[in-house]
Amino acid sequence: MKEPGPEAAGARTRSRTRRAILSAAASVLGRDYHATLADIADAAGVGRTTLHRYFSDRTGLISATIEDSIAAIDESVAGAAIDQGSPVEAMRRLVTAMVAVGERLVFLFGDPRVLEGRGAAKTPEPLDDPVLTLIKRGQAEGAFDPDVAPAWIQRVLWSLVYTGYQDAEACGLPRHGIVSTVIRTLENGIHTSNPEHRQA
Repeated sequence: MKEPGPEAAGARTRSRTRRAILSAAASVLGRDYHATLADIADAAGVGRTTLHRYFSDRTGLISATIEDSIAAIDESVAGAAIDQGSPVEAMRRLVTAMVAVGERLVFLFGDPRVLEGRGAAKTPEPLDDPVLTLIKRGQAEGAFDPDVAPAWIQRVLWSLVYTGYQDAEACGLPRHGIVSTVIRTLENGIHTSNPEHRQA
C-alpha cells in the first residue's frame, strides 16, 4: 500500500487538530461560557498560536463549534437507526446516542448566549424530526402513551439527557450510568400501561 504523501498527511493532521479544538471548545464553553481561548487551547492540547491559525477570534470559533455540534448530534441520531426495530428498542438506542454527544447538547442549549442572534431559522431543535416520527410510531403501535403530546415527550427526553449528563459530569458518574438512569426514568413516564408493550 502506497504511503500518503506529505500533503495528504498534512491535511489529515490539520483535520485532527481542528476537530480537537472544536471538541474542546464545546466541552469548555459548555461548562463556562466565559472561558478564554487559552483555556480552550489547553483543553485541546495545542498552543494559543495554533488555535489562532484555525480560528482568528472567539466569535468565529463559537460559530464553528455550533455548526460542528449540530452535525455531531445529527450524525449520532442517524447512527442510532431509530427507524428500525421496536419503538422501545429504538428509543433506548436514541438515549445512548444522545448521551454520547451530551457535551455538545450542553454547549448548544445550556446557555442562551450560545445561540443568541442566530435567528429562529438557524436555531436547531434539541432533537430533530426523526425523533418525533419515532415517538408517533411508538404511540401508534401502543408502546408509548398516546394521550401525551409527541412534542412533550420529545422535550422530556431532551431534558432528561441534558440533566443526566450535567449531573454525571458533576458527580463523576460513568456514561453507562447516565444511559440507564435516563432510560428508566423516561420509560416509567411514557410507556403505555399495557404490559404487552413493555417488552424490549
